[in-house]
Amino acid sequence: MHGLFRVVLMALAGAWSIGGIAQQYPAKPVRMLVGISPGGGLDTGTRTVANKLSELLGQPFIVENRPGGGGTIAATAVANATPDGYTLLMAATTIMVHPAVYANLAYDPIKSFVPIGAAGTEILVIAVNPSVPARNTVELIALLKANPGKFNYGSPGIGTVHHLAMEIFQRQAGVSVVHIPYKGAALITPDLISGQIPMAIMSVNTTLPQVKGGKIRAIGISSPVKLAVADWPAIAEALPGFDASSTRMIMAPVGVPREVVTRLSDALRRTLASEDIQAAFTKQGSHSQFVTPEDLAASMRTDIVKWSTAARDAGVKPE
Repeated sequence: MHGLFRVVLMALAGAWSIGGIAQQYPAKPVRMLVGISPGGGLDTGTRTVANKLSELLGQPFIVENRPGGGGTIAATAVANATPDGYTLLMAATTIMVHPAVYANLAYDPIKSFVPIGAAGTEILVIAVNPSVPARNTVELIALLKANPGKFNYGSPGIGTVHHLAMEIFQRQAGVSVVHIPYKGAALITPDLISGQIPMAIMSVNTTLPQVKGGKIRAIGISSPVKLAVADWPAIAEALPGFDASSTRMIMAPVGVPREVVTRLSDALRRTLASEDIQAAFTKQGSHSQFVTPEDLAASMRTDIVKWSTAARDAGVKPE
């Protein structure tokens, strides 16, 4: 009887502890890991969201950059973290590609994480050094067809959506370009400006100031939805149906209390609805539409099939 009483007390204590944690959450700073170097579109968007979450929830949301492995280093760290809501991952659609690209992956994108909500869409841009004699997608395709395998392009890393989007572009356009993987978007820009690489695929946020300064040229964007900050044509105008934008997703390790997920998700909804965040995202070339944890979980299950199939069809392999 005493043993049963102790078990009941322990169960009640555990329930009270989880409830107490959720009620006072967050009671200390929250770490938000992002799998790229500082300066890229995902990094900038993460910091924009983190600052607003800090304001709404009263604790610092500290962004930690863990570049490398196409985002797998950051994702692994969060998957192995204590599921208390104090270690979060800002992932991109890239994470849906990982199972098809990396052997012996230390986590499952669906089973190892709990979605908090989508935090906007990052549109990508194919950009070139001004010395490249192409001013739009049609001209670029013609140039690449005339010079198969002679041009290369930079992306933020193997297995990123940027990388896979360019692979899809090559397949649809019938061209061949050599991939030069970097450890983050910030490292690509100086090489593109100097002509070390003739072409790259980057975020709008990274590309825009360099285009305005005349240092690089934007060829086309990955989304059929036009940008508010720049009148750049969609790649889909030359390649019908092309759409390879990246969704930003906040996720926590599996096992995090449901009450914490609800509190974070509600704060994220209010963050994306605020006028200052909408203005910031527009300036960055992003969309700020909120997606609930349930809807995000459903779209993740669809996306993992879509992007993994695309990766295999494109013959994407770790380099």
